[in-house]
Amino acid sequence: MIYLTNYDKSILFKLNALGEKIRQSRESQGLLLRQAAAFLEVDTALVSKLERGERRPQKEQVIKLAAFLKMKPDELLMLWMADKITDFITDDELGMKALDLVKKNLAKNNFTEEK
Repeated sequence: MIYLTNYDKSILFKLNALGEKIRQSRESQGLLLRQAAAFLEVDTALVSKLERGERRPQKEQVIKLAAFLKMKPDELLMLWMADKITDFITDDELGMKALDLVKKNLAKNNFTEEK
């Protein structure tokens, strides 16, 4: 079991894993914000907000971004889901306890084992 200090939790809840990955991948390929925006059929400001974590994309947008960035959709979808979970449990004193309970239940029901 992992125990987090309040400092660790504050850092965890400020993460923007998906946005950071999108920006890193886009910049490493020399792609511009406006190119990503045109591919998604949205304005450049929205893509900028997605990368900064100020807005969260819809699942369909994540899949389109994966295609644009030539990545496996599952890689971005996992980060998208992690951000959603983080957003949901942030600032809730029971959030981490609920997450621990889910992990215990998944382990108990053997959902983490290969089948």
